[in-house]
Amino acid sequence: MQTISILGSTGSIGTSTIDVIARHPEQYQVYALTAHRDYQKLLNQAQAVNASHVVLSDDSVMADARDYAVTIGCTAQLHFGVTALETVVQADEVNTVMAAIVGAAGLLPTLAAVEAGKRVLLANKEVLVMSGQLFIESANRNNATILPIDSEHNAIFQCLPHDFTYGELADSGISKVLLTGSGGPFLEYDITTFADITPAQACAHPNWDMGQKISVDSATMMNKGLEFIEARWLFGLDNKDIEIVLHPQSTIHSMVQYVDGSVIAQMGEPDMRTPIAHALAFPQRISSGVAPLDFSQLRDFTFSTPCPERYPNLYLALAAAKRGQSACTTLNACNEIAVAAFLAGQIGFTQIAQLNSQILSKHIDILLPSIPAVLACDELARQLARQYLQEFLC
Repeated sequence: MQTISILGSTGSIGTSTIDVIARHPEQYQVYALTAHRDYQKLLNQAQAVNASHVVLSDDSVMADARDYAVTIGCTAQLHFGVTALETVVQADEVNTVMAAIVGAAGLLPTLAAVEAGKRVLLANKEVLVMSGQLFIESANRNNATILPIDSEHNAIFQCLPHDFTYGELADSGISKVLLTGSGGPFLEYDITTFADITPAQACAHPNWDMGQKISVDSATMMNKGLEFIEARWLFGLDNKDIEIVLHPQSTIHSMVQYVDGSVIAQMGEPDMRTPIAHALAFPQRISSGVAPLDFSQLRDFTFSTPCPERYPNLYLALAAAKRGQSACTTLNACNEIAVAAFLAGQIGFTQIAQLNSQILSKHIDILLPSIPAVLACDELARQLARQYLQEFLC
């Protein structure tokens, strides 16, 4: 029996995790669920899975949440504030943590789970983008297990040999990792129309059901750039070890190419319950609720190289990966500000990359030897991004 805390249970990953867990009540029990401020959905989830604890990081909803808990008869203990997130992942009763808080907000609670030596199902790529080396060193030092949830990284993990040693591609006969991406909703759009793209269009991904921030990142392919950085840290890769390939059907989730010419691919429907179920049960397998591929209905498998003019955010991320940790931390922070501004209707779609480029070009690379240094770099980038945002306001 695994006892699980889910960070970010009201988001798409958290909701899918609860769906998978509910299919196997004899194997999983929920200790805690967390959200930022959506107390109604959180408490309904807690009641459905009989969670012992719930956390709302935004304590401004405290009174409303307590009233609602009484109304629906939810008996879970309520906690408020960001420090409570760390408490519920480090609890002795917990052995598995789903880290599904989007963005920089997930860094400290996910790191707390690692420091407690938990089995961490990592769906928050920003944790590794912001603090890759420090995070991996902490996982090794505390004997924490990191299992990737992003469909691409989970696919790579499944395609690697069982005896793969971190960072040792040559010893495993591997020539490169092929990181696939759909290209988002604007793969075929006329680039000259990009300035007119609306938030609703950017959030309408053709294959995946995701939250708004990740959907916009997918549309700009910043998401793939962040995944590129994440893959480097998860598997100990260099930039040259990873090739990004556009595959709009989202059927092949990523591949590993071997020196003998073999390519091993992981395939499946574009449904996050598959990698979630894989990581929950690893090294065993359980039903995810996802229908298997019907090969009689598969028609096209197309592949291409992403165009820099169409996806400037992707190439900004690749450039940051070459520069080092502080550049990655800075770009991630600025992008969060830019995407939020776009979703709020303050800037246009193409201005996301323009703002990111401007901030990254002004950043001076520095060493980030500690988590406080990472957080300081993150905050400085956000302040600078907010200042320059004024120049872009619609």
